Amino acid sequence: MNKTIGIFGGGQLGRMMAQAALPLNIQCTFYEADTDCPSAALGQVISSQTEQGLQQFIQSADVFSLEFENTPLADVDLLTQSKAIHPPRQALATAQNRLMEKALFDQLQIPVAPYQAVDSLASLQQAVKTLGLPLVLKTATGGYDGKGQFVLRSEDQIEQAWAELGPAKSLIAESFVTFSREVSIIAVRGQDGEVKTWPLAENHHHHGILSHSIVPAPNSADLQPVAQDYITRLLNHLNYVGVLTLELFVTEQGLFANEMAPRVHNSGHWSIEGAVCSQFENHIRAVAGLPLGSTEVVRPTVMINIIGQYPKSEQVLALNGAHLHLYNKTERAGRKIGHITLMPNDSTQLTTLCRQLAKILPVPLALSEDMTI
Repeated sequence: MNKTIGIFGGGQLGRMMAQAALPLNIQCTFYEADTDCPSAALGQVISSQTEQGLQQFIQSADVFSLEFENTPLADVDLLTQSKAIHPPRQALATAQNRLMEKALFDQLQIPVAPYQAVDSLASLQQAVKTLGLPLVLKTATGGYDGKGQFVLRSEDQIEQAWAELGPAKSLIAESFVTFSREVSIIAVRGQDGEVKTWPLAENHHHHGILSHSIVPAPNSADLQPVAQDYITRLLNHLNYVGVLTLELFVTEQGLFANEMAPRVHNSGHWSIEGAVCSQFENHIRAVAGLPLGSTEVVRPTVMINIIGQYPKSEQVLALNGAHLHLYNKTERAGRKIGHITLMPNDSTQLTTLCRQLAKILPVPLALSEDMTI
């Protein structure tokens, strides 16, 4: 197949999509402000900073996709006058607005924490009375990796929370969910409506940024079919094509949806080595109209993000069962610049690998030595 896929964004997700596309003889182009981006080595990068950039990008490919959910809807609307984009606009618009997202979850009977729209100091005070404390105040649009959020624990923080987030005007207040852990489910839907899901990932965060994921999530046999049902409802309702991610809280009352991401996802990076067909390849297959590949697990896997500073490659590669992925990004505090996939034979080997990695990573992560797979 000779086809070109245009991707809004040229970060590491676009890079890994393009890496998966090449063996299928599919080329990728990228629409990105920084032409020296992680994807630059994999295909033509068209600057989003020029007047003609968007039209050049539209002409550069046969079909389109994206690597980040904040892709401007105006650009998508212009594109769809002549070309197709997967996932669909509705999924993108919904994921860009937390209020719309929660409304969709309600419509499809996917459980969420109680929430309320906030657009003034008075409405925030009312939300505190209605929802109780603690609660999480978030911007309705924008925000990622813990940004655009305020955990409100006492009434004397109300004015501070409004001062920090109020200028965004459109906010959402959510009851604080008491959860035992966070998991995510990733699924792919083809153009023929076929749906395939990967096993649940158990996700761990460090300073609001995903530090590592364990797949399959331990003790998740009862959760897997429920999560699959929820994400399948979303995929079919949206007439979705491509990979979709649903982040979930595990609570005593069952699974509560946190948010969805209409794209390949950090918690699915394990699938490059750990699944028969990765999230990246299956996304490319779906966008190109090809049959979907198997989402079966090759071996239980742990994915660890490299954040801020690079480790010495030779030290990581010397570890038995470790796979290194670097994104060609400059070092910066809090920035995801690569990941390591561990494929241990058992929990004992995993413990050993985690101890070894703890000595190698320049920026220590909260890796537990008693992780199980």
